[in-house]
Amino acid sequence: MADVPSMRELLGDNPPQNWGKWGDDDEVGSLNYLDAAQVLRGVASVKSGQVLTLQCPMGHPHGDPVFPGREGIKREMVWDHDVFESGEGPSFPGGIRASDDKAEIFLQGSSQYDALGHAWYDDTLWNGRHADTTNGGGMSWASVLPIANRGIVGRGVLIDMARHRGKDWLDKGETFTHRDLEDAAGKQGVTIEDRDILLIRTGFLKYFYATPADEFYEGFVEPGLTYSRELVEWFQNKEIPNLVTDTIANEVTADPESGVLLPLHASLLRNLGVSLAEIIWLDDLADACAADGRWDFLYTAAPLKIHEATGAPVNPVVIR
Repeated sequence: MADVPSMRELLGDNPPQNWGKWGDDDEVGSLNYLDAAQVLRGVASVKSGQVLTLQCPMGHPHGDPVFPGREGIKREMVWDHDVFESGEGPSFPGGIRASDDKAEIFLQGSSQYDALGHAWYDDTLWNGRHADTTNGGGMSWASVLPIANRGIVGRGVLIDMARHRGKDWLDKGETFTHRDLEDAAGKQGVTIEDRDILLIRTGFLKYFYATPADEFYEGFVEPGLTYSRELVEWFQNKEIPNLVTDTIANEVTADPESGVLLPLHASLLRNLGVSLAEIIWLDDLADACAADGRWDFLYTAAPLKIHEATGAPVNPVVIR
């Protein structure tokens, strides 16, 4: 840790920022780029009417992919046949019976959206608010609720980095840049346009479900985008509203040169207000896109509306 620079030292004193661009009270950041024209541009990408959902199942027998320190869903039945047969269940007029269950979950323990206030440095969140707004049992500023209320709809573009590199999944710690994304897009025959919702497949969720947990989490470092100021400026100049990946943390876990953990959470989420969607299942979508050569589509998503939450589960729907 002594040799790892601070986030400020890595990003610099004047990093690219969008603070104040949509007013001092804005809590959805770059999602503001997704106006009605962008929704209609996404609709124009629909050709066949094919629908795909992108959430990973919660409570999968193999386990749930979660960041170290979190746990998968804990679900239990409250009412079942045995409860009623034992006489412990409620009695309803007419004799109807029903099953019921409840769950304990990490709100970022499944396919999910981060709140813009989820990650910070120098005690400051998105749009310049102090990090003490996370105190008191919830996030009073830049929680996931404003994003959930707004919803995310626009033209989505999938870049399949695993397929581009001829792999089922990228290796642990394998990195790529925005230049790699543009090269892969060119090979796929699609262009990453301004204000596109950017989806990136690494195949790492496929690796998760194919691998024992001990092996998956050993030396935990995911593949993904790696920090550079040029990359952050690319996101800012292209006005990318939303980064969606099939990894748990959207980026290579620790910057391979500096050792800093999750610098893109700081530079994209905190500084630019780019929404991050993580643990998104992209394999079926990638197969569909590869089959007919169409890599753009209408992307829609709405995380659960949870008051003052740091993030929320989501089941994005893509229409091709």
